Amino acid sequence: MDPESPPRGPAPDRPRMEPTRPATLVVAGLAAAAAAWLLVSTAYGSMPSLPLSPAVVLAGLAVLEGYAALTTRARIERKPGRDPVDPIAVARFVVLAKASSLVGSIFAGFFAGLVGWLLLERTPAASSDLPPSIAGLVASVGLVLAALWLERSCRVPKRPDDERNADEDPTRS
Repeated sequence: MDPESPPRGPAPDRPRMEPTRPATLVVAGLAAAAAAWLLVSTAYGSMPSLPLSPAVVLAGLAVLEGYAALTTRARIERKPGRDPVDPIAVARFVVLAKASSLVGSIFAGFFAGLVGWLLLERTPAASSDLPPSIAGLVASVGLVLAALWLERSCRVPKRPDDERNADEDPTRS
């Protein structure tokens, strides 16, 4: 490498944000499932019955983030009738999406561990806690999917001239 040539890629001292890795979400979900199983198996008898409100909140967040993904993508692509997008708002949506996908995967893992344990437990209390647990699992997975969609919707599309320049070989003249 020529010592006078500039370094390739991002500068090492500059922070950069990358797309959410599915492996991160899977590991977080599995850890939460194991923690839920351990917690529920040791303390289920002293826990109150599970309310439906966590599932409702998670589903509401998923719907809001899905709507944000839909409108943000249209604004970034400058579809007719849409206002231009504020770059700061897009950056905030990306941060929200990254955080929501991680939180959603943790909740999904927790509810998956809870559902698994409740399916093996044959008591009236476990039977009454199963529907809110399944609803929480579905809502959590919905939040993860909506968050990943929002994150993807915030990407800046390549312009046609950018693609053409990338396809051209710089060594040919």
